[in-house]
Amino acid sequence: MILFGIVIGCILCGLALTLLLNVFTFPRLKHTTTQPTTSVTVSILIPARNEAAVIGRTVQMIRQQTFTHFELLILDDQSTDETVNIIRQAAAGDERIKIISGKALPADWSGKNWACHQLSEASNGEFIIFTDADVQWQPDALSALLSYQNKSRADLLTVWPTQETVSPAERLVVPLMSMVIMSYLPLIAVHYLPWSSFAAANGQCLLFRRSVYQAIGGHSGVRKEIVEDVVLARRTKKHRFRLRMIDGGTLIGCRMYHDWVSVQSGFAKNILAGHGNSQLLLAFSTIFHWSMFLIPYLWLLFGAGSEGWPAFPLALITLGLLIRTLSAAFTKQRVLDALGMPLSVILMTLIAARSLYWQWRFGGPRWKDRTIRVAEQGSHG
Repeated sequence: MILFGIVIGCILCGLALTLLLNVFTFPRLKHTTTQPTTSVTVSILIPARNEAAVIGRTVQMIRQQTFTHFELLILDDQSTDETVNIIRQAAAGDERIKIISGKALPADWSGKNWACHQLSEASNGEFIIFTDADVQWQPDALSALLSYQNKSRADLLTVWPTQETVSPAERLVVPLMSMVIMSYLPLIAVHYLPWSSFAAANGQCLLFRRSVYQAIGGHSGVRKEIVEDVVLARRTKKHRFRLRMIDGGTLIGCRMYHDWVSVQSGFAKNILAGHGNSQLLLAFSTIFHWSMFLIPYLWLLFGAGSEGWPAFPLALITLGLLIRTLSAAFTKQRVLDALGMPLSVILMTLIAARSLYWQWRFGGPRWKDRTIRVAEQGSHG
C-alpha cells in the first residue's frame, strides 16, 4: 500500500499544482462599461427541442442585453411541447428574433449538430454564438463576451458558465465537470501550445468568428460527434486558429439538470465519447478515480495496522479534498459539497455503467427519445 500511496499522492500533487496555476490564470467575464461598436454583427443561435420549461426565460434575458445589435435565431427541432408558443410569447414581436422550423434529422447526423448546422446556414453575423436553451444571460453578458473576444482576438471563445446546482445529485456530480477542467488541463497549454490535444470547449456557449467556423468545417465536419464542442475546439487549434477559454463568472450561468434521473442521463450521454468512445479507457478512468478519491477513505477505515496507516490515507484524502474544494470555490459552487467526493465517485460509476448499457443495448447513448450513434473512429480531426 505504501507504493500505491506514493503513486496516487504524486498524481494528486500534480493535479493540485495544475489547479493552482489555473486559479491564477483563468480569465473571468467581467462587467464592462465599453460597448462594442455597432458595426459588429452577431448571431445568437439556439437549438431547441422540447425546451418549454426554460426557453421563455432565456429569450427574455437575451432581449435585455445592453448590447442590442444582434439577431437571435432559435431552431425548433420538431418539439412536441409548447416550445414554439412560449418563444413567440417571450419574443413579444421583437424583430431581432426568428424561429426556424427544423428539417427532419438525416441518418448520418446527430440531432444537436444538425440543428446547429441549420442555424449557421440561416445566420448572418460576422460572429456566431451557439448557446443552449437553458443558459442564463445577465444584461451585460453579451457586451462582456464581445469585449473579451476583441481583447483576446479569439477565433473560438468558449465560456464555462457558472453552474447552478440545487438537488443533491446536481451538487455532487455537476461541479466535477469544472474540477476536471481546472485540475487536469493547464489553461496556458490550451491558449499557447499548438497541439490539439490541449483543447476543450463547452457547447453551452461557443463564440466563433464566422470565417473560422467555416474554415474548420463547422458542424458539418462533426456531424456524428457526441462531444462536438471538444472536437470543434481541437479542429480550431489544428488549423492554427486562436482558441480561448473564459469563466462565465456572474454573467453567464446555467442549470443543466434538476434531479438524479436527468443528471445520470445527461452525463451518460457524453461520458463514453469523452473517453474517445473506448470502453476500456472508461473502465480505466473509473478505477483511476476510485484510487484517488475513494480508496483512501477505505484504507483509513479498514486498514488499521497496515503499513503507512493512517498517515498516507489522511494525506491522500486531504489532497483530494483540497482539489475539490478549491475548484468549487473558484467556480462559485458550495465548498462544503467537497466532503461528498466519495459519493460523487460512486455516482459517476453508475453514470459510466448507464453509458455502457446504452452502448451495448442500443448502439449509442439515448437523448430526447433519440439514439445517438457513435461517430466513426478517426473522425476527430
